[in-house]
Amino acid sequence: MPRFHCPVPLASGATLELPPGAARHVQVLRMQPGQTVTLFHGGDAASNPAGGEFEATITRMGRSDVWVEVGAHHPIEREAPRPIHLLAGITANERMDWLVEKATELGAASLTPLLAERSVLKLKGERADKKLAHWRGVAVAASEQSGRNRVTVLHDAASLVDWLADHPATADHARWVLSLHPAAQPLAARAAELAPGAAVTLLSGPEGGLTPAEEAAALAAGFAPVTLGPRVLRAETAPLAVLGALTLRD
Repeated sequence: MPRFHCPVPLASGATLELPPGAARHVQVLRMQPGQTVTLFHGGDAASNPAGGEFEATITRMGRSDVWVEVGAHHPIEREAPRPIHLLAGITANERMDWLVEKATELGAASLTPLLAERSVLKLKGERADKKLAHWRGVAVAASEQSGRNRVTVLHDAASLVDWLADHPATADHARWVLSLHPAAQPLAARAAELAPGAAVTLLSGPEGGLTPAEEAAALAAGFAPVTLGPRVLRAETAPLAVLGALTLRD
């Protein structure tokens, strides 16, 4: 059954017009009245207390509008066993798209594009707004495809200095930085230290990695250095390797 992100209040028995994005998808699929779809709000527990997903039946299709009657609610969640927040150096266009897509599929709770010193793509102003809107669309499509009923939150891009100033360390939230530092511990060792369900923020650099100054700032702010072994992975691959290990192991 086709699944669509529908970030409006959903309740069994309600009749509503699908948002433009979902309506376009229904039109492209050439669906007809009487056919059923799955709708999910996609927000966190505060904005979407019901969670889960809803069956819905198409009742009317206009030239651009689609109306549905919301049916049964299914309290299904397919989230990772612990919240993983990525703080990822912005990579070249296609690679960043791929990172956002796969991070969403693997269950990342949020992703903050990092304006790292070595980032090839520099974002500000209107260009930054357009890129963030694009990446948020990528995350929505990945949630629809993967069966998630939540959408990875794409935060505004930030420099490491600004992010650290806005996010002081807390005892119940682990902080890791992918690093070649001599004190870096293997991922498995770091993961073994985590309490069940404990949140993790993972910092990774862009192509070329973090600068020594950026890494030093992260370490000073409580980020523990983590290594993935002797092979050097691409900027878009390394955080996904950690994400997969953490979300698929518990």
